[in-house]
Amino acid sequence: MSVKIRLSKTGKKHQISYRIVAQDSKSKRDGKFLELLGYHLPYREDKKSTNIKKDRLDYWLSKGAQLTAGVAKLIRQSGSQALGPSGKNPENPVT
Repeated sequence: MSVKIRLSKTGKKHQISYRIVAQDSKSKRDGKFLELLGYHLPYREDKKSTNIKKDRLDYWLSKGAQLTAGVAKLIRQSGSQALGPSGKNPENPVT
């Protein structure tokens, strides 16, 4: 089973929010997920617009999960050290 850490869309019209989830790569975008890792609220401008459980993110990255481009960008913007200095997954430098 290939696991990806991706964004799942939630919320209401004109006020979309995203969940950051660990999900099987063959599942639908908003389908069943393995674990909820955080959220992102794009309509908020403050620092609390993104919340990520860094310990669980590190766990899934250590198990070989791959980040999507959107999640990698959010992690970089939030200032997390979960990614290496190049902004890529240190265990899998190809992503």
